[in-house]
Amino acid sequence: MLVDGKWVENWQPVQAKDDQGGFVRQISGFRNWITPDGTAGPTGAAGFEAEGGRYHLYVALICPWASRTLIARKLKGLSNLIDVTVVEPELGDQGWRFATPDPVNGKTYMHEIYTLADPAYTGRATVPVLWDKATGTIVSNESADIVRMFNTGFGALASGPDLYPADLAAEIDALNDRIYPRLNNGVYRAGFATTQVAYAMAFHDVFAQLDELEDRLSDGRTFLFGDRFTETDIRLFVTTVRFDAAYHGLFKTNLRRIADYPHLSRHLHAVLELPGVRETVSIDHIKRGYYSIKALNPTGIVPVGPALDICIGGTA
Repeated sequence: MLVDGKWVENWQPVQAKDDQGGFVRQISGFRNWITPDGTAGPTGAAGFEAEGGRYHLYVALICPWASRTLIARKLKGLSNLIDVTVVEPELGDQGWRFATPDPVNGKTYMHEIYTLADPAYTGRATVPVLWDKATGTIVSNESADIVRMFNTGFGALASGPDLYPADLAAEIDALNDRIYPRLNNGVYRAGFATTQVAYAMAFHDVFAQLDELEDRLSDGRTFLFGDRFTETDIRLFVTTVRFDAAYHGLFKTNLRRIADYPHLSRHLHAVLELPGVRETVSIDHIKRGYYSIKALNPTGIVPVGPALDICIGGTA
């Protein structure tokens, strides 16, 4: 991680834990917003006006948080306005690395992008990162915010479905508040737990949430709010599409697979068939990336299985 702008130690998955040995995720450090006229958003500074070609998105295809932003970019018709750089799937001693020097800033490691924005930055160099080429700084490294600014921040430059419709906002927020700690972050809490107690708590949360969502979808609805696709469906999908390939084995969330849930499986396939979504998923990157985590898999061996009945593109 970075301390006062200096890389001080090899990358480790757990940088903080609670008093029960549970994994504690770092809070995002950049929370500015792109808006149609450049006025300030809910957090951060003003000055980030929606413009085609001005912004660049850094992502890892293994990362569910980054995948949220890739999906929103595709569905909102922003692919021609916002370029993307994909880091290598394997996590090395210095974290995320570019296969070739990144085309925007010519850097080798993701942490160098952070120190460009803030030479004294302290924290982990995570993805996604939304970069402003005009001012040479990071707009945001919070995936939830980036999804919402892609939804509305580009105004008439964007198209596609409203991922956060006003009439569903309260329900979306409530369901997000359940899915995130229990499932999206729950698999990480299980995989990165340092005590049996912390692992057991996370394990229970993961499967209680999956069972709840399976029941919600059992009435035949296509998406979590009926026929209307929202950001909450993205949140669910980015975890379920990785579950059988990585979380079930490496993170020890092995009570059931997503393949064992007929309605969650149906939801996964429905999202995968939306225009552009398939291109944002690479099972190869997912497996290579997660199984490169030395703390969990010191040999670096990537399993051949499981057999998955989904054909994925992975071009971002």
